[in-house]
Amino acid sequence: MRLLLDTHVLLWALLEPERLSTNAAKSLEDRENEIWVSPISLWECLILAEKGRVTLEPNPEKWVRGMMRKLLPREAPITSEVAIRSRTVEVDHGDPADRFLAATAAVFDLTLLTADNLLLSGKGYPVLSAAD
Repeated sequence: MRLLLDTHVLLWALLEPERLSTNAAKSLEDRENEIWVSPISLWECLILAEKGRVTLEPNPEKWVRGMMRKLLPREAPITSEVAIRSRTVEVDHGDPADRFLAATAAVFDLTLLTADNLLLSGKGYPVLSAAD
């Protein structure tokens, strides 16, 4: 399976793994699965750190760079097709970052791993629940 991590799943996996469902944790540990990350999620991590909602040590930029070197995820590009699809995926969500993640999953045939109920109930992209 090719898993695109929602921002909170990325943070949970690295900072609070106990928040992941058993199924999500197993999916992340399964070496047969590819882990994908969108630059949108990296951007969101940096914003959350700037707002003081998450602590990324030693500093947010180094944390993001180190995480990418440690996890070696595939990076899902932001393309014109992703931008176009972000307006047509069926997501009852006004958050542009979430729409971009759903569109990325749709365009690249990735399974979006999320605990966000609005993304879980969306249509037009594969999704897997990260919550119990």
